[in-house]
Amino acid sequence: MRLSTKGRYAVMAMADLARHGRERAVSLAEIAARQEISLSYLEQLFARLRRAGLVKSVRGPGGGYRLSSGSSEIMVSDIVLAVDEPIRATRCAVQGSPKGCMIGGERCITHDLWAGLGDEIHRYLSSVSLEDVVLKRTRRSAPLDAREEVAA
Repeated sequence: MRLSTKGRYAVMAMADLARHGRERAVSLAEIAARQEISLSYLEQLFARLRRAGLVKSVRGPGGGYRLSSGSSEIMVSDIVLAVDEPIRATRCAVQGSPKGCMIGGERCITHDLWAGLGDEIHRYLSSVSLEDVVLKRTRRSAPLDAREEVAA
């Protein structure tokens, strides 16, 4: 999966906003300081998040940003996609295209494996809300020892 800093930082900033923005608008400077993210980078991300309808800006004294809907309604996948991060694991240039990544245009031998992984990642991120992130309710895989016991 190619999830760059852009996608990770957008999710971090939105989780911060969900945690601290329940009662008031939150400034990007506050988020930048708490999450140790460049303010100018956050400005770029929030412009995209606003265009996607995930946040709304509040002007004037005490201004900043608020979530456009409840944190339980905003999924992590929505955030990642809003900042133009494709959720994919293949190296093909265009997701869903019949043209593959090989020189002749065919798909590589492992294309279906990585496409399936990308689908699972998208499915997982689509099942996790901002509220889940803030409340630390994300699923974790079983420890290796437990998986080995099940297999035995």
